[in-house]
Order: sequence, then structure tokens, then C-alpha cells
Amino acid sequence: MHKHRRRAVCSALLIAALAALGLAGSAQAKLVGEFTKFTNCPYTNANAIKCIYSVTESGEVVLGSKKVPIEKPVTLQGAYANPVEEKEGAEFYPFLAATNGITLSKAPQNVPGGLLGIIPEASQPALVKALIKFFFENSLTGVNSTLELAKPATDIRVSENNLAGEIGTALYMPVKVHLENPFLGKNCYVGSSTTPITWNLTTGTTAPPAPNKPITGSGGEGELLESARILKLNNNKLVDNAWSAPKAAGCGGILSFLIDPIINTQLGTLTAGHNSAELKGTLYQASAFAVNKINKENP
Repeated sequence: MHKHRRRAVCSALLIAALAALGLAGSAQAKLVGEFTKFTNCPYTNANAIKCIYSVTESGEVVLGSKKVPIEKPVTLQGAYANPVEEKEGAEFYPFLAATNGITLSKAPQNVPGGLLGIIPEASQPALVKALIKFFFENSLTGVNSTLELAKPATDIRVSENNLAGEIGTALYMPVKVHLENPFLGKNCYVGSSTTPITWNLTTGTTAPPAPNKPITGSGGEGELLESARILKLNNNKLVDNAWSAPKAAGCGGILSFLIDPIINTQLGTLTAGHNSAELKGTLYQASAFAVNKINKENP
């Protein structure tokens, strides 16, 4: 009786061990090569059609009188599902959030001139420029501007046709701008979840209100990777200069009633025609099926 019991226990332990090994092998499956860019794509989601990994490497965001160059890469990643709506004669796909929770990476960009907005003239000597930067863009007087999503990732919309055809809105994205400085506190924002900045980014040509003038984006140059299973768009450029922005709020904590007006004076006019976004970078796209298949093939 005891022998049978021990044998049953050993058999159960062996089955459990084999199951654990099977699970371990499954958990260790991984993406390889260029497919590693889609690590945080929800490719196992039944609704996912295509994985997206887009890196903005340069460009600028103009917010009123403040021009902020994009010097640190900003990544948009995730997937999109079946089209749920049609406008402008094109299908728009809803976005699915990145599995690590970072659909849009937070990359603080230096605001030239810092809190006081003092920017050297181009004709001034290099030493003067260096001194102004030292005094007005340091850890105390400098200001960082960080772009963040203002709503859930599912509020983002993508149009493949417009992206490729360089017409209309290619990427709709609700955002807000976090202004960071020791004196501004942790909640100084332009835009919010209730009053977001709405970007209708295009690879085509904009039609902004005055005084802004039309600017033109680009779908980029296509390149096929990994046996044509990944589409890479080099020199992709998304633009929008017809958007408006709400006034800054929450700056200075309990002193926001004093600080907010100062910051808004610095920013100047934020109505449509005074702001712009130019995002230049590289976009990678692959079918969720292909990414999932590669993952399963590489234990």
C-alpha cells in the first residue's frame, strides 16, 4: 500500500515537474532580430492586427512663444485593431496599449531659456551663449517639457491609407505637456485628460489658421526587413500646426494662482495658428500574427 502511495506521489511530482518545464519553455520564448522592437506589442491580443514601434528622433514642438527642440528620442509603441470608424474618406484603427504600460515614452526635453525665457541671439559669441545657458538652463532655473498621453491609449487613432498617401490625418493623438522645474511643482501641465491638446498629425500638407503657414510632412522611404515581414519607414515626418492648447495650470502647487499667470505670460498665445508639432523619425510595422509566430519559434 505504502509503495503504491509513494509511486503515485512520485508520478504526480514528475508530471508537475514536466509541466513546469513546459511552462518554463513557453515563458522563455522570445523575439529575435528586428522583431525585438515589438517586445511590448500586445501581439497575443486577439484584436491586434499590426504592431507599431515609432521613434521620434528629432523635430520640434512650438507652444505659443516657446520652441522646444526634440533632442531625446520619444517612442510610441503598441498595436492597432480593426477599424472602428471612417472619416475623411479613410479607415481609422483604434490603438492598443503597450504591454509594459509605456505606450508613449516620457522623454524630458530642455526648454531653451529656462524659467526666464532668456535665449541668446544667433549673432552673439559662443562664450555668451554658453554663459546664458549655464545661468538660465541649470537644475534650478531650467525647465523640461515632457510630452505625455492625455487619455488612454485606446483613444489614439491610426490611418494607414493617409499615412502612406500623405493626405489627411495619419495619427490622431490626445496629449498634454508636463512642465518640470523645482519651483513649478509636480503638476504643472498644459492640457489634461479633460482638456487635452488634440494632434491630427499628417504626412501631407497642413492648412492652419494664420499666422501659421502650411507645412508638409512625409511618409518616409520604405524598407523591408526580416524577409519582408517588417516594414521600416525611414525619415518619416508627421506634422500639425493647426491645433490649440489650453492655458497652463497647476504650476507652483498651492501658489498656482500666482504662478500660473506668470507661466502663461511666458507661453504667450496658445490659440490655433500659434502652435506646431513636427515629429521626425523612424517607424516599424509588422503584423501581430508574424510577431507572435516568431515568438513561438524561438524558445
